[in-house]
Amino acid sequence: MKKLFLIFSILCLTGFIIYKVTKKINLNFNYKVGQHLDSLNNVVVYYNGGVDNSSGRNTSPDDYNIGIKYQCVEFVKRYYYKHLNHKMPDAYGHAKDFYDKDLADGELNTKRNLIQYKNGSKTKPKPDDLIIFSGSIFNKYGHVAIISSVADDEIEIIQQNPGPFGKSRDKIKLKNIDGLWTLDKDRLLGWLRKE
Repeated sequence: MKKLFLIFSILCLTGFIIYKVTKKINLNFNYKVGQHLDSLNNVVVYYNGGVDNSSGRNTSPDDYNIGIKYQCVEFVKRYYYKHLNHKMPDAYGHAKDFYDKDLADGELNTKRNLIQYKNGSKTKPKPDDLIIFSGSIFNKYGHVAIISSVADDEIEIIQQNPGPFGKSRDKIKLKNIDGLWTLDKDRLLGWLRKE
């Protein structure tokens, strides 16, 4: 029994170490960290390699904190700064922290200076909205992306750092049930909008 427990413990520890290491290294040899993958309105999406890879902090010429290079937060903040001329009052925080669960649908999120809508809102998402995903067992920080287009039954998002094999663009089903707009994606909390 002790031998079996020891083997199990060694396997668990080895798996945990492999998991932690692969989140920081590039497993997709088709791309280099920092490589241009895509763009929306002349704002570039860069490849990040491992989900937790860190390539230094990006700041604007006026010292506004845009974020850690090639992370999802850095892209959405850079997009809002460059394309929408918007600086968020709270320039820090993980992706999931962009959504304030204490706000009612359509209220001002003062940390981001954006109107917040919950997933299941009377207000339909639109292009340039920022969408927020909660954390998970494999990504405790959550995820953020920009809505690049909206149709009657789906949206397209553009994102940075979806993982080493994720795509910069993805589609999410959009439903209107009893007057409420819902994006059919696990962990999706809602969207933020500059009014």
